[in-house]
Amino acid sequence: MSQPSDWSRRTALTALASLAALGSVPAPATAADADGDPYQALRLRWLEISLGGGYDPAAEPYATRLAETAARAAAHRAAMAPGPGRLWPDLAHDPPDGITRAYGRLWTMTQAYAHTPDPGLLADTVRGLDHLAATVYHPGTTPYGNWWEWRIGSPRLLMDIVAVLYEKLTPDRREAAFAAVDHFVPDSLLDAYTGVSTGANRVDLCRSVALRGVLGRAPARIALARDALSPVFPHVTSGDGLYADGSFVQHTWVAYSGTYGQVLLDGVGRLLALLAGSPWAVTDPRRQNILDSVERAFAPLIHNGLMMDCVSGRAVSRGIQRSDDRRILRGDHFHGHAMIAAIALLAGGASAAERERWHSRIKGWIERDTTTPVLRSRQFGVADLARLHAIAASPAAPAPEPVGHTLFAAMDRAVHRRPGWAASISMASERIAHYECGNGEHPRGWHTGSGMLLWWPAQAQGGQYTDWFWPTVDPCRLPGTTVSTRRPADREGGEWGLPKPAARWVGGACDGEYAAVGQHLLGLGSTLSARLSWFCADDAIVCLGAGISCWDGVPVETVVDNRNLGEAGAAVLTTGPGWAHLEGHGGWVFPGAARPRTLREDRTGAWSDINAGGSTERATRRYQTLWLDHGTDPVNASYAYLLMPGASPRAVAARAAGRSGPAVLANSAARQAVHVPRLGLTAVNFWQPGTVGALTSGAPASVLVRRSRPDSRTATLHLSDPTRSAEPVEIVWRRPVRRVTAHDPGIEVLGTGPALRLRLSGTTAGATHRCEVTLS
Repeated sequence: MSQPSDWSRRTALTALASLAALGSVPAPATAADADGDPYQALRLRWLEISLGGGYDPAAEPYATRLAETAARAAAHRAAMAPGPGRLWPDLAHDPPDGITRAYGRLWTMTQAYAHTPDPGLLADTVRGLDHLAATVYHPGTTPYGNWWEWRIGSPRLLMDIVAVLYEKLTPDRREAAFAAVDHFVPDSLLDAYTGVSTGANRVDLCRSVALRGVLGRAPARIALARDALSPVFPHVTSGDGLYADGSFVQHTWVAYSGTYGQVLLDGVGRLLALLAGSPWAVTDPRRQNILDSVERAFAPLIHNGLMMDCVSGRAVSRGIQRSDDRRILRGDHFHGHAMIAAIALLAGGASAAERERWHSRIKGWIERDTTTPVLRSRQFGVADLARLHAIAASPAAPAPEPVGHTLFAAMDRAVHRRPGWAASISMASERIAHYECGNGEHPRGWHTGSGMLLWWPAQAQGGQYTDWFWPTVDPCRLPGTTVSTRRPADREGGEWGLPKPAARWVGGACDGEYAAVGQHLLGLGSTLSARLSWFCADDAIVCLGAGISCWDGVPVETVVDNRNLGEAGAAVLTTGPGWAHLEGHGGWVFPGAARPRTLREDRTGAWSDINAGGSTERATRRYQTLWLDHGTDPVNASYAYLLMPGASPRAVAARAAGRSGPAVLANSAARQAVHVPRLGLTAVNFWQPGTVGALTSGAPASVLVRRSRPDSRTATLHLSDPTRSAEPVEIVWRRPVRRVTAHDPGIEVLGTGPALRLRLSGTTAGATHRCEVTLS
């Protein structure tokens, strides 16, 4: 294989100039060491990616962060006591991630040594490596316990340590590390894109193999890792990976953009940056799908610096964990900041136009996150801090939060954004699990896919679900859900995303600004069945439920909301005829005779209640709950209410009085529909064939019709088949239509004139298709 010396010398000089000036490269590395040597040049580039560059170590926040790393390293060094089955007295090799945590502590010691070389610290770090290599992490060991720690967690950290200490390790020590990685991450793991070697997991595996190839001067290993990335790039239509609509799924059935999606972006970003311009550069043109996903798949789920919990799976239960060497809250802002850092890293491999847009988004998130400031986030090392501070100081204009609707049909999630607020809807189907638990995590996440509706008004900032929400909220009363009050058993339905309902009609239709979203709800471990719809408009979400039936012998509830008010929240709940308002949050309107029941209570919990590795520290938070009681064993019960995030009491009362609000056209187990006159919007979820007003559907479907104003001569229709049936769907709109001016390929025009007749292809995978018409 050719090894262009110009590339390697240029890379080495650039990397060493930025790193050596900061004391980030352990002596005696020099530019001459990498001259004409592509492997050494790649190692130095990896050090720049992982240890950072371009910052002043004496300036803040770097000085404090480096001092914290040094202090943790000193504590680890002092406590190290190698013995049978353990490297530290408190960290046996037997727990689910004990070996990975041991390498994590050695990595902290390695980073401290990289910034301030200390022969004693180096000797103890090497002693720890020797102990793990001799006692557990070597080719003679058969993996046991959690597969992840052997295949991903430990080799990733081990290769990072070797990269930094390379010249301080004897050849036999380096070879022992390479042999361990070859054993636990064999070529066969990268041969077929299946099993555990998919999505974010595949990227992690490639990361370890690529770095092992660089450090071991094994070009075939680098090429293997590069080529094994290619299956990650194309959009998938089932199982793990990135979908064309922006959905990201891991573990086959779990919406996981917020954690595994972040791992994928971060890993791809590191590998693209590492290999760029080298003989092993990633040239697969399909890598553009990953770059496109930043704005299509991930940015819609970040709100003012936080990552919406609806796509973080069992990770929402982690919180403050006993295993952490630092006390860091792993909540929605933690996940959001990690994603922001991954986007900043990936920007190095993007086009100039993409990079400019991404930097503007990042700068906006940095400025708006006042709950947990991004630039002081304790999870970051100096490398991520340096990248983010550089973007914050750049001339890029901060981008505001976008306005619009994103329907992630492939992972049963929807995000609605309006000026000043945002909301997410979580559902479940035969394709996507109610929830995921596993490894002792999230055993009570039962109802997160039962129509959970989370929302963030500007007044409440971003702490609503950050502040001890998951360990203190009643897991049977998650916001927005309709549930049987029969309490499920911990891990009800099984682990790793197994609890999937047999429901097919889940999804909706969206025009990019407004949407009709629906879910055929089948309760977890329950006889509950219901049809739920959310019609997302300009200043409100219309929430409808119908056909609510259950035979569990207990009451059934629709949880209008369950707001976390903080430690001793005193937000005033005001009610009036057909409405309620919570100070600092927003309000609800209840048409007809329905009136919510209310409860204000203090709830106490610990992260260890919902995660075996969580902190036992306990906290109390006050909750304001509103719910609709459908009684015991209801038959065809229903509900209707409007959610108005951020609205004033006056605005809520005015809407309840019938001023300029949406009109409910239908609310039954066959059809649910609304009309919003001022928006020229009609939205219908057809659970069965039938007619609502001027719209008729010959099969289950979701339809959105919009005219920009009542006298407009043009209209657009947005159609979808959320059931994903192979059969075509025929839609009739009884309005005089002169002609169809444009339509998507999935739509066939059957006729115009007194009525518009359309046929939607039966192979649209739940996607929304658009048709534009001129009216007579």
